Amino acid sequence: MDPTLSAVVRQLELEQLEVNLFRGESRDVGAPRVFGGQVIAQALVAAERTVDKRAPHSLHGYFLLPGDVAAPIVYQVERIRDGRSFSARRVQAIQYGRPILSMIASFQAPEPGFEHAAPMPDVPPPEALESFPELVERWIAEAAPVPPRIAESMRTPGAIEFRPIEPQNPLRRIPGEPRQAAWFRAVDRLPDDPGLHRWMLAYASDTTLLSTALRPHGLSWWQPSMIVASIDHALWLHRPARVDEWLLYAMDSPSAQSARGLARGLVFDRGGRLVASVAQEGLMREVTGRG
Repeated sequence: MDPTLSAVVRQLELEQLEVNLFRGESRDVGAPRVFGGQVIAQALVAAERTVDKRAPHSLHGYFLLPGDVAAPIVYQVERIRDGRSFSARRVQAIQYGRPILSMIASFQAPEPGFEHAAPMPDVPPPEALESFPELVERWIAEAAPVPPRIAESMRTPGAIEFRPIEPQNPLRRIPGEPRQAAWFRAVDRLPDDPGLHRWMLAYASDTTLLSTALRPHGLSWWQPSMIVASIDHALWLHRPARVDEWLLYAMDSPSAQSARGLARGLVFDRGGRLVASVAQEGLMREVTGRG
């Protein structure tokens, strides 16, 4: 397995400290704080470890403090409810005695029911698009000179490969429509464990989403004057999906105000099935004179 992807998979193998208590490690992805998708995914792992024969269908979390990549994260699970069909778990992600994330996840026993779903947008296939490393090199060349720290961070290999449908250089943003779409998948084959694919989907769902709300303003979180951070994150899991096969992330932003932006996303598999929905509000604050 690709070493970067393998490192993320190992992060999801939480250590159990006690009943309802787990510990996870972080990976430095070039940002000053722990990647929010990692905390969401690890919190979901911790919650799932306390539920039998029921799969998660939704989670809602609030990011309370930035996480320290150098310190472990302790996940404390509260078993709120176990009903005949549904179970609910509250998870607190804790560092230095303080919660950095508070999340509730809901689980359901398998059950048949009515079905409908939004159609997948008509977009080019991933094979027709530039790879992300190719895009990064072109973006850096277009924006030269680029500070070495930023160039190194952009070139850092990730566990998830993204191929934007209409790529826009984050170093030279121009105002545009508050929507975007991208194909994504894990950079290598994953084991068949459905839980692992759920966790990796949760991990990936925090990538690129908030940048949709910055598009109308010609802004990017790479700009030194910008403070951009996730405030909350919601994920609904509709149907099983493999994250090592191409998935389409179609995103839009209906509103931004009060230094906050709201972004929504629909995730489709290659066959056009809607497999997940995502919503997130984030801080979008421009600080005059910063940088």
